[in-house]
Amino acid sequence: MASVHKEFLVDATPDQVWDVLRDFGAVHERLAPGFVTDTRLDADTRTVTFSDGTIVAERLVDLDPVSRRVAYTVVGGSLHPSHHHAWMQALPEAEDKTRFIWHTDVLPEPLAASIAESVEHGATVIRAALEAAATRPPRVGEPVHEIA
Repeated sequence: MASVHKEFLVDATPDQVWDVLRDFGAVHERLAPGFVTDTRLDADTRTVTFSDGTIVAERLVDLDPVSRRVAYTVVGGSLHPSHHHAWMQALPEAEDKTRFIWHTDVLPEPLAASIAESVEHGATVIRAALEAAATRPPRVGEPVHEIA
């Protein structure tokens, strides 16, 4: 099995990052705008369209507000892994910063190279989106597209 692991610091508090990360159905609007062009939520599964045309169905595995972690698995779309499990987590760092962790385990192993390339590009977009969101006022009264 291959693993892709990416960590980076975000100039935002863990609560600010979690507010975006937990919005499972709005990846294209909040977490990775431009990198992801559309997200459709149907029960516990989101269909994500990436800017390169890749479409992936991702089923929610866990949405944990205590650890500020979301886990998901690919269950359909244009990727065809025999196994895929990914998670993202927002951990506190000094000076109101957040360590963002994105980890993916995937089979077959040759898929890891394209996933790693996507994660590198996506991480740049995600960091910028999270830091921009931290400068905006809180979203009071706006719906969050998360699974209850």
